[in-house]
Amino acid sequence: MNNNVVEKEICAIATDPIYIGTGGYTIGRVDNTIVRDPITYIPKIPGSSLAGTWRYYVAMELQSKFKDEYKKDLQKRKDKSLEDLFENPKDWMKEFDGNRYARIKCAGQDDQANKTFEDSKMSNTGHCGRCIVCKGFGFAKKDISNQGMLFFSDLNILYFPVYTRLGTKWITSPKLLNENFEIEDNTILTANGSEGYLNLGWLNLEVGGPIKKDLDLNNLDIKKEDIVIVPDSLISQIINSNLEVRTSVSIDPITGAAKEGALFTSEAIPRGTIFKGEIRGFKRVDNDLPDLNLVFNALDDTKHYYETLGIGGMTTRGFGRLKIDLK
Repeated sequence: MNNNVVEKEICAIATDPIYIGTGGYTIGRVDNTIVRDPITYIPKIPGSSLAGTWRYYVAMELQSKFKDEYKKDLQKRKDKSLEDLFENPKDWMKEFDGNRYARIKCAGQDDQANKTFEDSKMSNTGHCGRCIVCKGFGFAKKDISNQGMLFFSDLNILYFPVYTRLGTKWITSPKLLNENFEIEDNTILTANGSEGYLNLGWLNLEVGGPIKKDLDLNNLDIKKEDIVIVPDSLISQIINSNLEVRTSVSIDPITGAAKEGALFTSEAIPRGTIFKGEIRGFKRVDNDLPDLNLVFNALDDTKHYYETLGIGGMTTRGFGRLKIDLK
């Protein structure tokens, strides 16, 4: 790894079903489909979704720590120290001077992208281009733009929960684990390898033997006995056959009954699914940039928002929450 690049691993577990839609309707098993890897056809959480929500959570946390008199009036912040601007600030807030220009609009799409960098300095809307949010995630103004210091990978499924006659098991495959296992087609591996046959949803497969290698299950609420390794040729089929499907209907506000022809279905990644991914931080030589450790501290201090506000669509209807471990 290049000395200018720092890599952090992400391990996440879904505490709600996760719905990140493709946009529009699809003819098939469900109306609203979710994002999938185009090669493996396995559902995933795109890095763009992760970066967008995390940017908002960092901006929201930073804004919440401003004292009331400084939250909206940027002019009052000009001659104050960072210690005076914030109420009980974290190190990543008070150790980077550009944070004095931060506002909640530093998250999301810049609605003042046609303004110059200098004109944006004390504006109450649009990206400021100076705070840890804009520097960490990137910004673009009329006369200047900066690439962000953070690069987010997709969150790919590592272990996927499936109902069996022995209770819930988490399936994975050699490619998902990036390991080599001796496994024959149409057979599976379990912890003891003596179950004979085991159903994974509707599919009944022969147990070909035990899992002989140690698995890295640190910080995961599952044991080796809960793991089933399936062939790479079957993993996509099993996952897609065991997604959660939620049926919804529009309600007529006058009658209080369901509207005719307004029934639709949505698929989602079920709760209990475990994801893996990475964030790469780039140490660029620039005096105006925050220390990369401060940027990662900001991510670590705001990851808890995923446990309440979540990611993706339909978060007000029981979807979207994640528990994230950043290491």
